[in-house]
Amino acid sequence: MNKTSMSLAVALACLVAGCSMAPTYERPAAPVAANWQAGGAEGRAAADIGWQEYFADAQLRGVIELALANNRDLRVAIANIDKARAQYQIQRANLLPAVSATAGETAMRTPAAMSTTGQERISRTYSAGVGFAAYELDVFGRVQSLKNQALSQYLAIEEVRRSVQISLVAEVANAWLTLGADRERLQVAQATLQAQRDSLGLAQRRYDVGSASGLDLAQARTSVESARVDAARYTSQVALDENALTLLVGAGVPADLQPKVLVAQVTTQAELPAGLPAETLLRRPDVLQAEQQLIAANANIGAARAAFFPRISLTASTGFTSVALDDLFTGAARTWSFAPQISVPIFNGGANRANLDAAQASKVAQVAQYEKAVQSAFREVADALAQRATLGEQFEAQSALNAASDDAYRLSQARYDKGVAGYLSVLDSQRSQYAAQQGLIGTRLALQSNRVTLYKVLGGGMKE
Repeated sequence: MNKTSMSLAVALACLVAGCSMAPTYERPAAPVAANWQAGGAEGRAAADIGWQEYFADAQLRGVIELALANNRDLRVAIANIDKARAQYQIQRANLLPAVSATAGETAMRTPAAMSTTGQERISRTYSAGVGFAAYELDVFGRVQSLKNQALSQYLAIEEVRRSVQISLVAEVANAWLTLGADRERLQVAQATLQAQRDSLGLAQRRYDVGSASGLDLAQARTSVESARVDAARYTSQVALDENALTLLVGAGVPADLQPKVLVAQVTTQAELPAGLPAETLLRRPDVLQAEQQLIAANANIGAARAAFFPRISLTASTGFTSVALDDLFTGAARTWSFAPQISVPIFNGGANRANLDAAQASKVAQVAQYEKAVQSAFREVADALAQRATLGEQFEAQSALNAASDDAYRLSQARYDKGVAGYLSVLDSQRSQYAAQQGLIGTRLALQSNRVTLYKVLGGGMKE
């Protein structure tokens, strides 16, 4: 068999089998440790728990539902999915011939000076037909590779939408928790302000009867003004929290869905298991997005390689042509045409080589992007696990500090009332009590926010 026959045989085999020049895709090894430094408990994986099941508070679930219906970032992500789906369908359509029907009339006037009869003449030609033009036979898989690239890009956009939704759910939950915590802080500040005003009234009466000094009265006034500052600051912070939550939701949040204080438990689920990194991280939508982009880059190499080989295209049509409209669809007026064409690249200034180099470089970059996505995901989970490992101890210590501060304030007030201690000790114990109360709220918020964050970084909410 000569070389020409061999080439034709290979081309025919490729046409039948659907040859592809794309490299065989292999998922890169995850460049992270085999285990987390902080272990996780056993139980259901976060990715298998929907957000409606995970979040226990009915008010919070209502706010999340509003956000999923109104958030503008999520709407953009959904619109991008529709756009990517349409682009994939366009690319897939290139695998099939585009058949079109045509009908037309051609009229031409010949002036008398140009006519063989010496008289003006008008001639008409009528035609009708159906056919396809420049349909490429995908012998070397160029069109198939482009279709695969478009499919992977569409799937990557779908993962973006899932990632945006998961992030939105977590952000809304954290914003809702923060609003509840700051409202509770405001209540503590207002209660402290009222207590300081009561203490100032008592100090004023004692000063009036001569049982308290001017220093005691001035110190009491200082405490009142300090409490007023905190009350005003938390009033402003609550307003900022409300605005932030409204922006995330994309609409006004009804008062009955807003928290009055920080909830005790954001979820009734048991402690989420971390699992093995290689199993957990590869289920996250951002990692899946990076992998789909890598698969698209791999398919693009196939299209770039196929550009080095001949391209075969077909143009064919059949129909009728007649000078009389009445005779258009008769057998004598039937016409057809068939025009196969082969294009062989000989010289294009190195453009095909440059395109292949660019496609291979793009794949190298996508491999790095995929590995970076895995490493970033690993760090997020590791950070959340490290925080979870100590937050329980912090909460216990802060609760004990809060109880001790309450006892210290009660004892110092009793000693002052009996004249055993000065008012300065009361003020110090009041400040310590107030700081402990605010610190306990902050620790509770960190504990609940950690549960939300860990749910997010472990891929929670992918079911919905």
